[in-house]
Amino acid sequence: MAKRYVFDAQNISFRRVGRTVGSVLLTTLKWVLAVISLSVLYYIVASFFFSTDVEKELLRENEAYEAHYLQLQEQKEVLSDVVEGLQRRDDEIYGQVFHAKAPVVDPLSLLGGNGGPVDSLAARASRVEKSFVEVFDLLARTDTLPPLASPLGKVSYIRIGASTGMRYSPYYKVSIRHDGLDIIASQGDPVFAADKGTVQAVLRSSKGLGNQVTINHGNGYITRYCHLSSINVSKGQKVRRGQQIAEVGISGNSYAPHLHYEVIFRDKVMDPVNYLFGSLSPEEYVKAAYMAARTGQSLD
Repeated sequence: MAKRYVFDAQNISFRRVGRTVGSVLLTTLKWVLAVISLSVLYYIVASFFFSTDVEKELLRENEAYEAHYLQLQEQKEVLSDVVEGLQRRDDEIYGQVFHAKAPVVDPLSLLGGNGGPVDSLAARASRVEKSFVEVFDLLARTDTLPPLASPLGKVSYIRIGASTGMRYSPYYKVSIRHDGLDIIASQGDPVFAADKGTVQAVLRSSKGLGNQVTINHGNGYITRYCHLSSINVSKGQKVRRGQQIAEVGISGNSYAPHLHYEVIFRDKVMDPVNYLFGSLSPEEYVKAAYMAARTGQSLD
């Protein structure tokens, strides 16, 4: 009987020890799961409601990139308009000056053909040479070129104001038709004939475009110089290209000293900017064309 009692007591002890270890493991597992769950929950809450320094910096960078992207989009639209305008001007200049259509260039041809880059460059060089030959041939057959010189001599694009089209008038406070190009200058600056010709008219007035000189260059071209102070020529006088004909002033409805310059071809008002490319570098001409197109207010 004693042996049996001892055996049972040992079994009971083993069972109690087993239950104790299992309970401890289960409790520990519960705590571990609870801690993990709370950690995950805390991370989720912190992610939604709190930001680290790195996240804040990334957020600021994203906002800056977004703003810069919008600016780039606006600049792209402006540049697209300018490029489109320059293409139209190129067609117009080539037609007016050389009386022929401007050469068409396929942008895909710049990528090269089947013959490789060398053949592509050679072909492009050949096209350029052919274009120059056509230009010189047209020049040789043209009796009178358009007035291509600047009426104020050397001029920078920063002095270019509003050109032809609807422009806001500082006098009438509304948009009205503007038939010339405003070139900012100082009072008394010399004004030169854009090309040889005959003085067609001299007008002195305190209204409108003020004191004016109109020169007929032949071949359908007429130039008009307005808001002058003093005038050095008379009607019927022959003038040469670059000859001083007047001085810049503020006569008439002039908001500030400047030259209002007009180019007329067969009774049609032209954009004078298109006739300045012979007096400006390519970079200056592009900037001048941009200024003339984007300036919304005239000076008269």
